[in-house]
Amino acid sequence: MPDNASKLQTKEEYDKKKQAEGEKAPKKRRRRVFPIWLRLLVVPVVLVIFLLLGMLFGYGVLGDGNAFDVLKRDTWTHIYNLVNEKS
Repeated sequence: MPDNASKLQTKEEYDKKKQAEGEKAPKKRRRRVFPIWLRLLVVPVVLVIFLLLGMLFGYGVLGDGNAFDVLKRDTWTHIYNLVNEKS
């Protein structure tokens, strides 16, 4: 702030005066509550969790099987063989 800061009581008044004079007020730096680097870690983890929940629901509730069988390798081998079976 300038030397005559005693005349100006608040930063808002200083910013308004500078805007009236045609000068740009100093930009306020934004502090993120949820940083970008944390988003890059959290979003893929949440997506994987929802993928697993969807598989468990689909196989267990909609498919009338044991929900945790979808996590077994034998189940996926069987599905792979069904899809790639030559007719």
